[in-house]
Amino acid sequence: MRYFIQFSYNGTHYYGYQRQPEQISIQEIIEKSLSLLLNKEIKTIGAGRTDTGVHAKEMFAHFDYDDDIPKNLVKRLNSYLPSDIAIRNIFKVSNSAHARFDALKRTYKYYISTYKNPFKQEFHAQFYYYDFRIDKMNESAQLLLHYKDFTSFSKLHADNKTNNCNIYKAFWEQKEEELIFTISANRFLRNMVRAIVGTLIDVGRGKLDVENFRQIIEKKDRKFASTSAPAQGLTLVEIEYPESIYHEK
Repeated sequence: MRYFIQFSYNGTHYYGYQRQPEQISIQEIIEKSLSLLLNKEIKTIGAGRTDTGVHAKEMFAHFDYDDDIPKNLVKRLNSYLPSDIAIRNIFKVSNSAHARFDALKRTYKYYISTYKNPFKQEFHAQFYYYDFRIDKMNESAQLLLHYKDFTSFSKLHADNKTNNCNIYKAFWEQKEEELIFTISANRFLRNMVRAIVGTLIDVGRGKLDVENFRQIIEKKDRKFASTSAPAQGLTLVEIEYPESIYHEK
């Protein structure tokens, strides 16, 4: 039987979601905990992978198990796991359901603190006292909706079969001493959101203009985009699945 697991994590002390040789990852910690509590080796497949230091408010993975899971498994897992990983739900799905391939849309938010704040060091990038041109950042962000190939924002030498993505929304908003970037797409390339944010930050600071941003997209070459924004500002906030995924078949 196949189960979906819904969880969240603070990625500060992990080398990303996916298992890494000789490095601690979210996937490794969850698999070890599930294996111990279910008394069987459990392997999971995640909805995607987040970079080192990136967080997730909502993440999914699936795993197979031969029997009904204990009713108190969520509670037991949360008691066993470290405080920076939280299990929200585990539910049975059809045996063909896939956490990665069945996902319809993923949404990230990137948080910037524009004033020094000791309570926002872990989940916000720090860009103090810049006079950002939010209008130009949003004008540039809207260009993303008109393109498919985002090679310019992909990690170099990544093993992508395609660099095409469908971006559904991308916009900035300012809330007091915060800047928040929201972006949704059917899929994302490795390092893509942080590369986009780093380049849009340069637009906001006046180092690039809107036409420069368009040219960077069209060049399809990572060397023309800006440095990636810091990892701690990025959070995966939502993954959407078809309604049928939530009904066991």
